[in-house]
Amino acid sequence: MEYIVVAVAVVALAVIVHASLEGAVARRAFPVLLLAFAARLLVHVFVTRSGVIHYGGDNRVYEVWATEIVASWKSAGFHVVTAEENPALAGVALPCHLFAVVIYLCGGPAPLACTAVVAVVACALCVVMYRFARLLGADERAAFLLLVVTAFLPSFLLHTSDTYKDGFNAFLVVASLYLGVSMARRFEVRKVLILGCLLWALWNVRSYMVFMCLVPLAVSLLGVDRGFSPRRLLAFGALLAGAAFIYYGVIGTAAVEALMDQLDTGQSDVVRQANGDGGSGVSFDDGGSAWSSLGLKLLYTVFSPFPWAQGSLALQLGKIDALISYFLLFAAVRGARFLWRTDRRVLIILLFFLVPGVIVYSTTMANVGLIFRQRMPIVMVASLLAAVRWTRNSRGGQQSNAPAEIELNRI
Repeated sequence: MEYIVVAVAVVALAVIVHASLEGAVARRAFPVLLLAFAARLLVHVFVTRSGVIHYGGDNRVYEVWATEIVASWKSAGFHVVTAEENPALAGVALPCHLFAVVIYLCGGPAPLACTAVVAVVACALCVVMYRFARLLGADERAAFLLLVVTAFLPSFLLHTSDTYKDGFNAFLVVASLYLGVSMARRFEVRKVLILGCLLWALWNVRSYMVFMCLVPLAVSLLGVDRGFSPRRLLAFGALLAGAAFIYYGVIGTAAVEALMDQLDTGQSDVVRQANGDGGSGVSFDDGGSAWSSLGLKLLYTVFSPFPWAQGSLALQLGKIDALISYFLLFAAVRGARFLWRTDRRVLIILLFFLVPGVIVYSTTMANVGLIFRQRMPIVMVASLLAAVRWTRNSRGGQQSNAPAEIELNRI
């Protein structure tokens, strides 16, 4: 049954690619993404599950929780297992329920089939990255290059080759910001509805990321340099009402009240010392304050692992990803400078996600392996700016003033 699920996943990938991209681009992208899909399954079988790299652990925990959901379904019928019923599911309910469906269909543990679901989500993110880059004004060549780089970025490949939730998180964050920028260009009510679904899903994958996305999304509705239109004002009010509902209607419950303590917990000296244990741990002379030595922590958050760092095999392989990130960051800075001159509104939306995200993660910095995963959405968003720079290079320093806006009319 696992192989049937894998086959269905391949069909789903084909549908996503051909429904979301234009014909010629889809024909070029599908073989690349099919190879990326297969690569994830191969890494799953021969690397993550074979013991070649001793890494992770939370991926197997999610499978255990998914099995508990299946047991609950068998005893009480199909239903959404909430955090009140199983507190462990707070913040990870969506991936665990998806894995539970796969396990139920397969009649038992199905790590390969669950990984196929994760791999499809990863490939869908590559499609969103292409469309997002085109929306920012990148040409087809640069956007397609970004799709390929994203598909085979080592850290992203590793964390979407097993039952981790990082792929779901990255997809939902990037897709939400894509919709935000799209609404800044052309507002449509249906985009707000889709965005609401994405944020709900993100809440059930990594809840604090919803709050990191709210500010740039609010800026996109405001339009930054535009006045309020009635529809924009209505949508902004709906967003505020939704945020108020989450704050007053949800955060009051014991299961989600802990969300407000996540930042304090992550910044606490005890937790940072615990995260710092192990081969990839980092300690700072900050006197126990999360905000001390912030400059050095920022450097580690953005650039680690450094070439001279010692650690596990996974950390050494992570240096390849870091080198690619250096190149992307350099190109992103050049692309940001260009957008500042040509489309400041969109750049501000992206910066309202990138800058606070990097600073907040820096205050919790204690482990290179952990920050390696946490910064994945930040690297993805920054690489979009790199595609803008690649477009300038391909045109000999010139870029079209009319951005290639690709809307959601195929989804």
